[in-house]
Amino acid sequence: MLTESHPKSTRFSDLNLIPPLLQALHHAGYQTATPIQSQAIPIVMQGKDLIGQAQTGTGKTAAFLLPFMNAWRGGNLRFPQGLVLLPTRELAAQVKVEADRLAPSKFFRTTVVYGGREIRKDIRELNQGCSLLVGTPGRVNDLIQRQALNLSRIRYVVLDEADRMLDIGFRPQIDRIMRSVPQNRQTLLMSATLPSAVMRLVNKYLVSPVHVNVSPPVLTVDKIDQRYITVDEDRKFSLLIEVLKREKLQQTIIFVERKRTADQLSQQVRRFYPESAAIHGDIEQRHRDQIMQAFRDSQILILIATDVMSRGIDVSGVSHIINFDMPNDIENYVHRIGRTGRMGREGIAISFVTPQQGQVLTDIEMMINRQIPQHRIEGFEAFRPKVTTPAQQTATQPTVPVFGRPTKKYSNRL
Repeated sequence: MLTESHPKSTRFSDLNLIPPLLQALHHAGYQTATPIQSQAIPIVMQGKDLIGQAQTGTGKTAAFLLPFMNAWRGGNLRFPQGLVLLPTRELAAQVKVEADRLAPSKFFRTTVVYGGREIRKDIRELNQGCSLLVGTPGRVNDLIQRQALNLSRIRYVVLDEADRMLDIGFRPQIDRIMRSVPQNRQTLLMSATLPSAVMRLVNKYLVSPVHVNVSPPVLTVDKIDQRYITVDEDRKFSLLIEVLKREKLQQTIIFVERKRTADQLSQQVRRFYPESAAIHGDIEQRHRDQIMQAFRDSQILILIATDVMSRGIDVSGVSHIINFDMPNDIENYVHRIGRTGRMGREGIAISFVTPQQGQVLTDIEMMINRQIPQHRIEGFEAFRPKVTTPAQQTATQPTVPVFGRPTKKYSNRL
């Protein structure tokens, strides 16, 4: 396995892409390729298998879409030629959006399939034909078993977020799908980490792959300003409102551990910031799609989410991450704060730490090899006498959202 990890940066016009793709990139506002794009695209265009090691938000979606689109020359839409597998519905939907933006022709069609919606809808869309199929392993495998999907013409397979797919138990479905595609194909595996389980996938399904590694040596983004505030459990909501008032927010994701907490906190926050919503696995898929689209369109400015969503939210305008609850699995800390600081932008991550969670904070600092500085807000120190301060009084009185710009009205019924 050949490894390439040297940094490169180049313009898309230097990558030998066909004119329609360059025009689509221009319309999308893309000019300079990110390191994963500039290194991976030439290798994949040579027909080689690839291991792409990069974090979400580094441009890896275009890195695996553009080579396939560059080589596409039409064909029978009844049989997809490309297949992208991802761990979550939200990521699949985002790849579909990106593929539609970059499509080199009006005849290039991308179809997305995933669980949580009527399978009859997926079958109807597949019957209309597609060039590229994007989906979650569970739904793709289900369609194969129903004989509603024929993968006999697949020549290009992408296993995106491979470590996450294995974490949530998709290995059996991946194996069944890979048995359904031709052996004479090109295979790409994208993953932030390469544990032994991912390497077993590599050894089984990739042939002499080139390894491109653009992940930072530390599992976090340098441009993220990380802080923590020590606070008693019963003061966390008042602290949250104070932080939202003080920070120069654009869009914010607040992470909690439980679905019930997400719903309850959303109801409380919405009294002060109507442009907010909760999102978690128990919300109907149609509503989740609406919430995510509203978040991308900046109609929602505060999103309260569980860890299930930590890799499914890929929005470049997120300025702040707030860990209202510290994660039970410390590796989720990295995935959470990775939702900000996207594509080289700066971001801020603030964690609420109760006095009982000192060891959790220490474990996170050891994992990221960095000390997280403490931030203090007067009146919210842990173990202080429970006196009512002006700051806490504001948490019980309606206030005007302080995002500094007008927003569209968004329905709270989702």
